[in-house]
Amino acid sequence: MKRRGKSKPSVDYGLPPIPAFERLKRTHSLMTVGETAMAIALADSLFLSVSPDAARFKIILFLAVSMAPFAVVSPLIGPRIDRMKGGHRMVVILVGILRALVLLGISQVLSSKEIVPSIGLYLLVFSSMILGKTYAIAKSAIVPTVEEDEEDLVKANSKLGQIAGITGFVVAAPIAALQWMSSTLALGFGMLAFFFAALNAYRLPKAAIAPRPAEQIEIEELHSTSIVSTGNAMRILRGCVGFMFFHLAFWLRGEVAGTAWFGFALGMIGVAVLGANTFGPFMKKHMRESMMMLSALLAVGVCGIIAAWYDRVVGGILLAAIVNAAGTIGKLSFDSTVQSDAPDANRGRAFAQFETKNQLAWVVGGIIPVIFNPSGQIGFIIVAIVGLAGAAMYYRAGGLSTRSRVSPTRDPELPLRSE
Repeated sequence: MKRRGKSKPSVDYGLPPIPAFERLKRTHSLMTVGETAMAIALADSLFLSVSPDAARFKIILFLAVSMAPFAVVSPLIGPRIDRMKGGHRMVVILVGILRALVLLGISQVLSSKEIVPSIGLYLLVFSSMILGKTYAIAKSAIVPTVEEDEEDLVKANSKLGQIAGITGFVVAAPIAALQWMSSTLALGFGMLAFFFAALNAYRLPKAAIAPRPAEQIEIEELHSTSIVSTGNAMRILRGCVGFMFFHLAFWLRGEVAGTAWFGFALGMIGVAVLGANTFGPFMKKHMRESMMMLSALLAVGVCGIIAAWYDRVVGGILLAAIVNAAGTIGKLSFDSTVQSDAPDANRGRAFAQFETKNQLAWVVGGIIPVIFNPSGQIGFIIVAIVGLAGAAMYYRAGGLSTRSRVSPTRDPELPLRSE
């Protein structure tokens, strides 16, 4: 039975208690502030300030290493965290504290005025990336335990996406002003954000996500044709997102004003993701989840062809924005598919497991342009082929033949399971 999102008991100051989902939104917003501060502070210091050959080997190394937590460690310790009371809450707290410490280390490295970023800087940055993706997994597991409307987790995830987009847009200019004065100030601002995110996460409910092992009906539902095909399509989209991030990062080095273009690309991606999170629920009301996923894959393929034909920086940036927006729409489609086609599954456990695979797909997609270093046009063609092939595979795998929103084999009077 679902545990409603109640915040931890606190001293009564005459104010109503803060709902747990509200605390999660605040935590997510603060995490976004810290992420934005790190991205702006490192814009000139890591990807775009050194030669591609000097950075390529280090990025390949750390991308390969970053696979370990998702491919090896997570399957081993994930079930233990699921069973632990407050396990994922503890993960979010630790991520906030560790990311604050990582920014402190990055600040120390940057203050040393090294001309070429050391391997220590790459280690710190990729450690922060791993922690960020670990937070994404923990957040996916926590949402079903704090969202009061257990019938629509898609709306909850969309709200979190909107909050992240708005927060990033609002704080970008102030952080950029701090960065103009000193990267230490920008990183210090990010440290405070991560620290307060950890403090806020401490007030989240201390609930066990999955105290019992998965039952046979849960396993069967999560291996249905609709969920398997939609999950594979989601990983294709997430791989394209990772591919475009590193493809742009290396490709824009050779362009005039590469740093400015890369900053513009990040801004466009943020706007696209915000728009997708805003209009995604509207699309869900007027389209089947399967059509949302198919449309996302086709959009990636068609826009990849257009960007390759245009072969300009602006086209590549717009493609990156569309790929990220498609990934967001695909995620909303996938969440809704799991919600409707696996009513007896433990959603916290299921979302954590699927998000782990999605993060691994991002890493795999990101390492490809780093190793092979395709030209801008070739990279766009790769994205187009992957998008169209993914759409064809999704269609042939039966992705459009999803089950109805209410399973006919399930008693509608039975409550949905979330723990």
